[in-house]
Amino acid sequence: MSLKPAVHFTRDGSIADLIIAQVCQSQHSVEAALYRLNFPRLEEALAAAAKRGIKVRLVLDRGKYRDTRTTRELLAAHRLPSRLLAGRQGDKAKMHHKFAILDGRAVLTGSYNWTTESEELNFDNLVVLRDRDTIKRFSREFELLWNSAEDVRPRSE
Repeated sequence: MSLKPAVHFTRDGSIADLIIAQVCQSQHSVEAALYRLNFPRLEEALAAAAKRGIKVRLVLDRGKYRDTRTTRELLAAHRLPSRLLAGRQGDKAKMHHKFAILDGRAVLTGSYNWTTESEELNFDNLVVLRDRDTIKRFSREFELLWNSAEDVRPRSE
C-alpha cells in the first residue's frame, strides 16, 4: 500500500462512494470530526459499521447539530457515540474540522463536508493520507476534541 497521498475532487466523481467504501472496509474503528453530517448514504454507512461492531465515534459542530434534524434522528436511532463541540471562542465559533480516521491506518480530510450539497453541488476535495506520523497527529487532535466535547443527548421536538 502506497504512503503517497491520494487526492480526489468532486468534479471527478463521487467522493461519497469513496468514503462509504473506506467505512465499509474498516475493521476496528471510524473516528470522525465533522463540521456537518447531513447525507443519508454516509449516515447509513456509519450506522452499518456500528452495527457490524466497528467502534464509531463522531465529534460534530454544536451549532450545525442543532440545525440538522436528520442527524439527530440518526444518532438517536443507531446510538452512535457522538459529542458536540463549538469552536475555540464559544458557541459562535465553529468546530470546522472535516476528517475521519479509519482503523488508525488512514485519514480522510479536505474541504468536503459530509453533506448532500458537497456531493452534488460544490467543488470540493478529499485527500487520503496513510503516513503513520500524520495519522498519529490527527488521532491526537481527535482525542483532544472528543475529551473537550459534550455528549449528544437526543432532544425532544
